[in-house]
Amino acid sequence: MKGFLDYLNGNSVFHKMHPLVKILASILICAASFCSSNYYFLIGVIVFNVLMAAVGNGRKENNGLLLRTLGILKGLFKMSVFLFVLQILAIRTGNPVVTIANFSITDVAIQKGLLLVLRLMGATLPLSILISVTNLNDLSNTLVSVLHIPYKYAFTFTSAIRFIPVFSLEMSGIIESQKARGVDFEIKNPFKKFGMILPLCFPLLISSVRKIESTATAAELRGFYLRSVKSCSKSYKIHLRDIIFILISGLILALSIYLA
Repeated sequence: MKGFLDYLNGNSVFHKMHPLVKILASILICAASFCSSNYYFLIGVIVFNVLMAAVGNGRKENNGLLLRTLGILKGLFKMSVFLFVLQILAIRTGNPVVTIANFSITDVAIQKGLLLVLRLMGATLPLSILISVTNLNDLSNTLVSVLHIPYKYAFTFTSAIRFIPVFSLEMSGIIESQKARGVDFEIKNPFKKFGMILPLCFPLLISSVRKIESTATAAELRGFYLRSVKSCSKSYKIHLRDIIFILISGLILALSIYLA
């Protein structure tokens, strides 16, 4: 999932939408995933997210959003397997379905595990997809000009999103340098792999502090404390496509509550 929040250029309908509309729609779809306990509805939400990625991917430019979304979905599936097994081991209530060496897997554990997995996938994908087609400068400007959030808070929010892919690339570079020195990270035992990766967090932390300090200095030199609502020179208008997308997202949330 390297670079899963990087902005992807394009000319799709999602790229043209109002930044706040995309954030609000992702929140509504995320809330719908947690409100519903219907397995078929949650699968439908996941399919809807993939369709959004296909639309945002574009027909001509093919910015890679669909491929990125499928990669995120693959990573979530691997994580979900662990969470599903954890749910089976932790939940002991319900009727036994399978018994192995005096250990029973109950129907409630299977149901809760599947529900957790589907909710995780349905709630994680919308924000990552819509952030990928949102210019963070536009998002910061709308937070200040429309919601009247102080610029320093809007800058902090968008900077946190910007630094996630940067840190991911930094970590990938550290791992690649360790591989070049003969360290083998291709081991199947997840606990041993975690033990090998954990010490690499210290150089990542040091480089992160340096990046934060340089970013803060650059922001001060560009008049960070002088920015206000009037500093935004670009106007953002609500169009019909924004209203339709919000209505669709609201309908998904209402349907999730109805089917819950």
